[in-house]
Amino acid sequence: MKPLTHLLAALALACSLPLARAQTPPPAEQPVQPTVERRDVKLPRLPSTDFEVGLFFGIYSVQNFGTQGAAGLRLAYHLTEDWFVEAALGQAKVSDEAFRRVLPGGVITPGQETLKYMNLSAGYNLLPGELFLGAQRALPTQLYLIGGVGTTRFNGQRAQTFNLGMGWRVFLRDEWALRVDLRDHLFPLDLLGQRDRTHNPELTLGASFLF
Repeated sequence: MKPLTHLLAALALACSLPLARAQTPPPAEQPVQPTVERRDVKLPRLPSTDFEVGLFFGIYSVQNFGTQGAAGLRLAYHLTEDWFVEAALGQAKVSDEAFRRVLPGGVITPGQETLKYMNLSAGYNLLPGELFLGAQRALPTQLYLIGGVGTTRFNGQRAQTFNLGMGWRVFLRDEWALRVDLRDHLFPLDLLGQRDRTHNPELTLGASFLF
């Protein structure tokens, strides 16, 4: 009986070995560590404010009267990231010195007149950019197109005016920006009894506060 007992015990042990091996979990695999170096990308940060008010100074060239200094005020409201509307008031001192060389009495009395204009325009922001100041600093910029209608008062006349141009805005901080604007003001002007449509370009530099 003892040999039979030993034989049965050996068979039971042999059957239990595969079961024990099957229940033993495999060793955990080590995770693969990525070797790609990530870098921080800083996107241009444009202010999220909607209102913009600013002053501007520059030159205004009145057709047939030469180039004069100009100044004014602008107020804008940004409808979306792409579109904005703007109201502007400006003026320039105009002299008829060139006419007085030919006509003793000139065409303006008493020889100098203030041209005043007001207009309402719509602007469209093109793709934003950056202005790099060295290797460590960059300022967000915005190029835009603008055009609209308004009124010009000059030499006792009041004329409907169309303006068309483009500008460049540089954000110094979230609230402050510098602007360069180039526009052409088109309006009819009656000189010496002849009414002509004139082109009057304007180049200005301004500062804006956004809130």
